[in-house]
Amino acid sequence: MIKEALHALQNKQIILYPTDTVWGIGGDATSVEVVEKIYQLKQRTDHKSLIALVKDIKMLTSYVDEIPETAIPYLKEIRPTTLIYPKGINLAPNLMGSDGSIGLRIPRHNFCEELLVAFGKPIISTSANISGSETPKNFNGIASKILEGVDYIVHLQQETKPNPPSRVIKIETNGEVNILRV
Repeated sequence: MIKEALHALQNKQIILYPTDTVWGIGGDATSVEVVEKIYQLKQRTDHKSLIALVKDIKMLTSYVDEIPETAIPYLKEIRPTTLIYPKGINLAPNLMGSDGSIGLRIPRHNFCEELLVAFGKPIISTSANISGSETPKNFNGIASKILEGVDYIVHLQQETKPNPPSRVIKIETNGEVNILRV
């Protein structure tokens, strides 16, 4: 499965895959073309930024301007936590917010970790639903339009119950921490 998912990512294709939270739609977070495909599939306006997964703190340092000290404790937690950094770098501009901010998460999930190591770049991670629709509770709840719109589906953990979405924390330019989703 890693080999097939990696092949899709390397060829600017979109994958459907399990994450440490919910089923995600993913692709190369450095590709404007891939980001646009995902916006189209989700029927989502591009002014709503997407998040991406990174393997670890070392990979994270290549995609954010800086990691404020206030972010470090959250990066070490086991609980899935998406941190929104004031400025992303080396990522597709249409992935980031209009202010240049970017949401990134280090997943604690074997498949995601292995895929991130093999790919060597961040992978987009957005819930597997049409924008405005409820996030599917499991694989069977994913809309046929999503299933038909991706290039590769990872056949793993399709029967398991989902974990809750990640906590979302915004790190302001002054280092202040704002919890956006508990």
